[in-house]
Amino acid sequence: MSVRVLLIDDHKMMREGLCSLLANVPDIEIVGEASDGRSALDLVRTLAPDVVVMDIGMADLNGVEATRRIRTEYERVKVIALSTHSDKSYVHHMLEAGACGYVLKTDPGSYLIKGVDALRRDQIFFTPSLAAIAPAVRLKKSAGPAKPAEPNSLTPRQREILQLLAEGKTSKQIGVALDLSIKTVETHRTHIMNRLNCHSISALVRYAIRNHVIEA
Repeated sequence: MSVRVLLIDDHKMMREGLCSLLANVPDIEIVGEASDGRSALDLVRTLAPDVVVMDIGMADLNGVEATRRIRTEYERVKVIALSTHSDKSYVHHMLEAGACGYVLKTDPGSYLIKGVDALRRDQIFFTPSLAAIAPAVRLKKSAGPAKPAEPNSLTPRQREILQLLAEGKTSKQIGVALDLSIKTVETHRTHIMNRLNCHSISALVRYAIRNHVIEA
C-alpha cells in the first residue's frame, strides 16, 4: 500500500521540486500540497495523509504550531520537518511539537525518501548531520520548572495570535482571519503580553524572532 504524503512549503519552486523527487518513487503517493500551516490543517482533515513533509518558517501559521495541531488532532499522521535550519533549538521545537523526523533542505533528496519510508514504518529519521544531537534534544531533562516566557506556556490560540501580531497584522485583520471579534483579539493580546512580559508590539516581535515563531 502506498504511503500518502502531503507537502507543505511556502515556496512554490520547492514544492515542485519535492513533487518531482517523490512522484516516481514506488509506494509514495503525493495527495496534496500547501504553502502555509493553516492550509495544511485543512488538507490533513480532508485528505487524511499518512505523512506530512513540513517546512518550519511560514507566515500565518508556522510549521511548529501546525505540527503541534496535527499531532494533537490526528495522532496517526506523522510529520517530518524539512528545513534550512540545523540549529538545535529548531530541532527541539519540532520534536516538542510532535515531529518524528528532521531533514535539511541542503541534504540529498534520498534522505527525504528514506525519512518518509522510516515514518511509514513507525520509526524516526534524522538527517545524519543531526543524528547526534536529536536524541540529546529528545531526552533532555528540564533543569527546573518551565519559564513563563516559553512559547508552549501559551494556549494554542495565543500562540496563533502571537505569530500574527509579530507579522504586523492588526486586531481587525486577526479577527477576520480567525473569526474572532476585535475585542476578543485585544483581550488575547493583553494576556499574551502579560504572560510573556512583553509590553509593546516591538517587544513581541523580538520575542517571536528569538523563539523562532517568525523568521527574522
